[in-house]
Amino acid sequence: MRVYLPSTLPALAEVLLAGGISQVPAPGYAVTPSLREWYSSGDVEELEYVALTHAARASLRLLADDPEARRRRVVLAAELSDAQVHVGNGFDEPALVEVTTPVALADIKSGHIDDAAAEADIAAAVAALSAADAGDGDARFVVDGAEGFELLWYATQELPDLTS
Repeated sequence: MRVYLPSTLPALAEVLLAGGISQVPAPGYAVTPSLREWYSSGDVEELEYVALTHAARASLRLLADDPEARRRRVVLAAELSDAQVHVGNGFDEPALVEVTTPVALADIKSGHIDDAAAEADIAAAVAALSAADAGDGDARFVVDGAEGFELLWYATQELPDLTS
């Protein structure tokens, strides 16, 4: 199962140093039965893009918790067994899953990261999160604007270059 794991650049550096993700349970996003039902017209590729987008939104929240992190969303794509992932029907988001076992670095297949040119808009989105959560339409527009930037794809061997 392809699982998209939200992250930040400092957290990515820790993953690379540690050889994987050991802090579990951890949230992830995947093509779940709930997502298939919610987005019934999409094929697998479209559904995976939706899961990636949900993970990118979660990365904004991680950035809000780390004021020192560069304002670039990071999503790691991992190939995990069904036994490593809990897919629940009670989650608020249709793509949300829980990773229940550590993720080895070898299980991470790619990274999806904002270009440096997106940093100002990502910073604005992070700053607007609280107001957007409270129902402010203008703030929601700013947060949604972050999704106007496509995450760039990086092979795993390129990831160390992004954290230095």
